[in-house]
Amino acid sequence: MEHKTPSGLKTGGRKLWKAVTDDFELGEHELSVLLEASRTVDALEALEVIIRSEGVTHQSPQGVRAHPALVEARQQRVTLAKLVASLRIPLDDAQGEGRLPQQRSGVRAISGVA
Repeated sequence: MEHKTPSGLKTGGRKLWKAVTDDFELGEHELSVLLEASRTVDALEALEVIIRSEGVTHQSPQGVRAHPALVEARQQRVTLAKLVASLRIPLDDAQGEGRLPQQRSGVRAISGVA
């Protein structure tokens, strides 16, 4: 089943969305996680533009500090890693060398309470 790319995603976010939805069947909750991951990729790209333009440090009243965009990019990378890991997307052969394989089981159902 093909899922339309959500509006508002930029280049990186659209690439991630398409790559994952082309290769994997995702449930609605997983699509929500993928959307947030795609938005995070876009945020990282925007932060990278700022960092390239302004540098990795800035002058503050306390002296030279890490640029706030650099600090935020670090936080966004952590968020992205957690979002992608929660999708349990298997790594390709080159990325997965020396790692334990991730297993992606089929569609998960919610079990009812009787």
